[in-house]
Amino acid sequence: MKTSLTIKPIAYVQGKIDLPGSKSISNRALLISAISNGKTSLINLLDSHDTQFMLLALKNLGVHYILEKKNSICHIYGNGIDFKNNKKSSIFLGNAGTAIRSLVAVLSLVNNDFVITGDERMQERPIGDLVDCLKQGGAKIKYIQKKEGFPPVQTKGGFVGGKISIRGNISSQYLSALLIASPLAINDTTITVKKKLVSIPYIKMTLNIIQHFGIKIKHENYKTFYIKGQQTYRSPGTYYIESDLSSATYFLAAAAIKGKNIVLNNIYRNSIQGDIRFINVLQKMGAIIFWGENFVKCSKGKLCGIDMDMNDIPDAAMTIAMVALFANGTTTIRNIYNWRVKETDRLHAMSTELRKIGAIVIEGEDYISITPPKKFITSSINTYNDHRIAMCFSLISLSETSVNIIDPECVSKTFPNYFSVFNKISFYN
Repeated sequence: MKTSLTIKPIAYVQGKIDLPGSKSISNRALLISAISNGKTSLINLLDSHDTQFMLLALKNLGVHYILEKKNSICHIYGNGIDFKNNKKSSIFLGNAGTAIRSLVAVLSLVNNDFVITGDERMQERPIGDLVDCLKQGGAKIKYIQKKEGFPPVQTKGGFVGGKISIRGNISSQYLSALLIASPLAINDTTITVKKKLVSIPYIKMTLNIIQHFGIKIKHENYKTFYIKGQQTYRSPGTYYIESDLSSATYFLAAAAIKGKNIVLNNIYRNSIQGDIRFINVLQKMGAIIFWGENFVKCSKGKLCGIDMDMNDIPDAAMTIAMVALFANGTTTIRNIYNWRVKETDRLHAMSTELRKIGAIVIEGEDYISITPPKKFITSSINTYNDHRIAMCFSLISLSETSVNIIDPECVSKTFPNYFSVFNKISFYN
């Protein structure tokens, strides 16, 4: 039976926050550390369902690691792709998209017989484009259910690199997975991106982490990638994981709506996370932003609607949709088709729940247009087992109405104590 959480109307927010590590960086760094030579100490690792699924998968593959300080530090003993467990086995990854895509690619490098699967929603999330690309490079992968193009899949190795063509308009995670695996292939690899590449900042992030582990990949304007084969990932010794900017967006948004002052520590202007752009968008809407050397401060401003392409910050764009409820005029968020292939069909889910609280919403194939409600309606919000929807709609409590969040535990995917942290900065009417 699903639980629910009612958040009463909040008069204002104020305080300082230390955020957990980035999910996107954590799962990339875990896998790359595991396939590197040498011991890597990952600092500020996120402890959440998604990272736990990755760690369990690595353990099943024979990778040795030690966790310390409430799982925020992980010492990983990498040994390339010499996985000890190459017998027939099953790897379950829940709904962790970053984990399943990258692991399918890496396991395609070694002789094995693995079934890689996830929960019910994961089995509805497409993986066909990635599988097709790996097959271009010789991988032996097949779907083990009738639904072609979706997990679970069975891998038997065989990926040797070569010339690969990939559609860039569905998910950047497919390309990230190929970029992580290809340096270890026998042959050189050339990846050509067809159609416009979505979420380029996530590709920049992947390349940045890969470079920290001793491998540099050349590219031509993110359209063609040239990767030398038979390379070796080498541990940098220690790797610090930035605080999660996707998680930061909810607190920054709260500050822009009703903030006296919210300070987020360990946030840097030169972050490798694409969601750093969220702060610029929020400032453009009217929020008051101040940058320190290692923190950002936000407070309430006079908010106005915007019309913007947010293809490069799809997760943070969901938070902008919530800020739109408190802004003057209509806000339109464009080029976000990839919302539809996330933890749920986020375009449909967000449109449905925003209408519940009184907003006027137009849902397009790849955009959403939001006009603030004349009066907020107290509602119970379905979260669709999607952590970001749960965190987004907590912001409704900054209106004059309470909000009831169904299945608040779904935030465990990336931020298990989100509601506790949100409550600490909240001052109620």
